[in-house]
Amino acid sequence: MAFDADDDRALVARAAAGDESAFRLIVERHESAVARTVTAMLGPGDEADDVGQETFVRLFRALPNFRGDAQLRTYLTRIAVNLSCDALERRKRRSRWVRLFGGDSDPPLATHEDAGAARTIERDERNAAVRRAVQSLDAKYQAVVVLRMLEERSTNDVAELLGVPPGTVMSRLKRALERLAAILGPEWKS
Repeated sequence: MAFDADDDRALVARAAAGDESAFRLIVERHESAVARTVTAMLGPGDEADDVGQETFVRLFRALPNFRGDAQLRTYLTRIAVNLSCDALERRKRRSRWVRLFGGDSDPPLATHEDAGAARTIERDERNAAVRRAVQSLDAKYQAVVVLRMLEERSTNDVAELLGVPPGTVMSRLKRALERLAAILGPEWKS
């Protein structure tokens, strides 16, 4: 759902002046977009919920200095991507620690409360495989895949969000898709 940028600017000004209802409205308007971005990068769960909440905490702290150079949704997406990249880095460090010093680092497998038809299970497994493959990418490639492919943003939007040239977005996307094809094999395209 698209919101009027001028309306967002007015809400930001009110929230910066201490209007709690304006900030609540900002959260209500943009929480689903933030959640989509964070969940696409981290997968569903507590970590994604924490990063989503931290995104709005960071926005709240930045309100007095928010100049409105970018649209509010763009600004929130950038915060969400940066925090997700930080979480992925922490996850990678934890995983290395566990491999070095022992322990079980594999997350428990999700259960299907309602197994339903074999096609539903197959689709869920396929989606999980794609999600795991995307999450296995380095954060800079993962961010491009999430923003460009899953959120269907333009190359220029992704470039602006990540603070890189459009050519970098295209080359990262190409490398990411090559890596995903290698991980998932040829059958993933069907």
